[in-house]
Amino acid sequence: MKYALFILCLLVSLSVVMAQPDRRGFGLPTAVKRLYIANDDHTDYMWTANEAAYDTTFVQMLDYYLRQIDSTKNSPPDFQARFNCDGSYWLRAYQKYRSPAQFNRLIATIKSGHISSPLNTLVSTYGAQPTEAVLRGMYYAGSLERTYKLRFAMAQTMENNTIPLGLSSLWAGSGAKYSYKGIGGYGSQMTEEYRDNRRHQLYRYAGLDGASVLMKWYNYNEKTKAPLGGYAECRLYPENRPATVSQTDEITRVIGKLDTLCNTPAYPFAIAGAFGYGWDDLSTFLSTPFIEAARNGTNDNRTVRVSNEVDFFQDVAKTYPNLPAESVSYGNEWDLYCASMNETTAKVRRSTEKLRTAEALSALVSLKNPLFANDLTTARDLAWESFGMYWEHNWTADGPVKQPVRATWQNKIQRQISGYTDTLFSRSIRALGSQIRKAANARFYVFNALNWTRTDVADFAWAGTGPVRVIDVATNQEAASQLITKAGKTFLRIMAENLPPVGYKVYEIRPGTPKSLPLAATVTGQTIRNAHYRLRLSPSGAITELYDSLANSRQVIKAQNGRYLNDLGATNLNDGSPVTIENAGPVSVTLKAVSPNPVPHTVRVTLFADSRTGRYVGAGPPRIEIEDSIQANFTDVKTWAFSFNLTNPTTHHEELGAILTAKKETRGGHYAAQNARLDWQTFNHFADLSEQNYGITLSNQDCSFFKLGQSTATADRVDSLWENSAQLSALAGGQVDAKREDKGMLGIRGQNGETNFGYSFALTTHRTDFDPLAAMKFALEHQNPLVTGAVSGMQTGYPSPTFSLLKTSDPNVLLWALKPGEDGIENGLIARFWNLSNKPATPTLTTTVPIRQAWQTTHIETNERSLKPANTSLKLDFRPHQLNTYRLRF
Repeated sequence: MKYALFILCLLVSLSVVMAQPDRRGFGLPTAVKRLYIANDDHTDYMWTANEAAYDTTFVQMLDYYLRQIDSTKNSPPDFQARFNCDGSYWLRAYQKYRSPAQFNRLIATIKSGHISSPLNTLVSTYGAQPTEAVLRGMYYAGSLERTYKLRFAMAQTMENNTIPLGLSSLWAGSGAKYSYKGIGGYGSQMTEEYRDNRRHQLYRYAGLDGASVLMKWYNYNEKTKAPLGGYAECRLYPENRPATVSQTDEITRVIGKLDTLCNTPAYPFAIAGAFGYGWDDLSTFLSTPFIEAARNGTNDNRTVRVSNEVDFFQDVAKTYPNLPAESVSYGNEWDLYCASMNETTAKVRRSTEKLRTAEALSALVSLKNPLFANDLTTARDLAWESFGMYWEHNWTADGPVKQPVRATWQNKIQRQISGYTDTLFSRSIRALGSQIRKAANARFYVFNALNWTRTDVADFAWAGTGPVRVIDVATNQEAASQLITKAGKTFLRIMAENLPPVGYKVYEIRPGTPKSLPLAATVTGQTIRNAHYRLRLSPSGAITELYDSLANSRQVIKAQNGRYLNDLGATNLNDGSPVTIENAGPVSVTLKAVSPNPVPHTVRVTLFADSRTGRYVGAGPPRIEIEDSIQANFTDVKTWAFSFNLTNPTTHHEELGAILTAKKETRGGHYAAQNARLDWQTFNHFADLSEQNYGITLSNQDCSFFKLGQSTATADRVDSLWENSAQLSALAGGQVDAKREDKGMLGIRGQNGETNFGYSFALTTHRTDFDPLAAMKFALEHQNPLVTGAVSGMQTGYPSPTFSLLKTSDPNVLLWALKPGEDGIENGLIARFWNLSNKPATPTLTTTVPIRQAWQTTHIETNERSLKPANTSLKLDFRPHQLNTYRLRF
């Protein structure tokens, strides 16, 4: 009997022990609140202090927290020291300035969960970033993942009040699972009340492809002291903490705020977290108050844990698996301020696009020469780091670091990106030419970096004399050609037909008179005309007439607010030199206008011979190219206006990682109906304005934003987003915002003294409804011109007439990037594709050489799953709108 009683007591005791909650909070009944407090130091890089000061501080702070972690390693898990970096550059600085053994110690604490870091390099704004720039800015984290066999689960953007829609897909595709957003009221054009009313404070931040990250974004009310929803949620007194309140007391009061927040109608959850203490300080050496507050705050009704932030999200994901999802854009705010150095920003954008061709060329070269460009690895890694830094969020440029210092730093970061890209581009052109066997006559190749067959113009630098003919070696047919002058240099321009995908054709230059062909367009005064378009270029550079010949000579332009097409805002359309012909031949004709009004600027408009004439096969949509330049400094906000003759059109545009409909979500669009800023939209590769069965696609390379009509800042106004405006204004540059606090302008004054600005646009019309695939292909062809290089090889590497590396069976799936893997060509090529369709896709990738191994990877090149190639083919799988990245080992 005593034995039976003993067994019964033992079982009861075991059941009680087994029912005790995990101190991490996982598995606790939701009646017990689980509160998480996380320590970090918000990084205001090149705002609070300069590079040297921050690099030193990063290292010193990590040394401090590593010591704190060691000293509390035997404490209960909830009460151990933890610290959260808000950018991977913290880790990079530590790797640079500490020994390998010390860095390995840091890596060990990341693996143990005592130090966390997001994928992003620094705290950035994202609305102005090209898609590929976002990804390259996370590549350092990817290299750490592969080298040290770890994964980073977070990505974040702080202080700025807005966030793009497509960023969620890029983060998730790079391996992120969680994100925390804390904002600030400083400089925002939105009211305090407007930010304190979010629909969801815990939700799935989802992209159009269905991928998502779990987002914590609390209501923010700056009238309270250091509120939840800010970027220093654990700090009640950012600037002047009363002497009577200790840091432990301060954090304890925050715990009380979290307790009150839980299980309320606005926040129906038993799990809450307050993240961040550092605020705008350069450094935060603080550990014990977090541990004391967590220990003192834990009781029978709640647990409090010193958090690495990831543990909070893991608990939320397990306890609340069916959180609501949001797939909306909140527009742009601090994102806009990079337009205060528009030419520097445009150079970064051009380099981002140029990488597409440079890396595709280097991929071909590296397959034959595995050592190619190995000496550029340091420059490459610095370029990726620079992508993660260029859009650092403090473009407000009003902190302790003075504007000239910040501007000089921005220029340095741009040069690090452009320098690497330009070097790789020029080297790859020469190297591929050396891998194709030369002939008796001069030869050059024409390379197409895109994954569909193209017919387009190609320019080959030419210093020869006398007339020449250009022969397509593959067909032995003469190509249409002409000599042009561009930037003071002479080029041989040809119409290159049927260029294979991700491949080239070889052309030979022979002495002789080229075949006689009519001009690509005819010019009468200010009017230029080809088979498709007739337009009038005014002396001011504005295009005042544009007729679509294949749409019953429809007038495409309708002036609005006194502005026409490509209109910089001249008060007199005839204020300028007479319009002149700059180049003319059977391939293209270019008109040029030079005007002093409203600022000295030059406009070049080019029309091409196209397939509508029946002379060429396989040409894309007919293209009007517009090359604008401003040759003077300006201090105001300038825009290039494009006013169209459309009735209540709908605008679609590429944001980043997504193509959006520029309407509020309540009217079938992708823009949030609350908590959003809607006056300026992201202007990546294109914007398209369409009515039923007709529309215009505008390709843009150099402007980061556009405005529809007279759109205003906040979404709570009925007319805030002029959804059906037929006028688009591309932001040429300027400081668009003033601080509410003192009316000072945000951003760099006077474009940092810049006096030369470039802008590249292209326009086409379509007699169908909007087609995202057609719009994107048009923009990519405009912004990725065919590349030429001299053939110089002494022996055969690649075949002489033509070559194509790969193609895909589904035309909706576009190649986005092709490059040697970060860890060397021996680890394969990286190929990134984007399914532009709103339907799933299962294309077959076909390559010229057999694929030995293949993996699907994250966008930052960490292998995720092995695939099974079949000789030269590989089956791919995409959700609607999805970007995927693959590793191909040949």
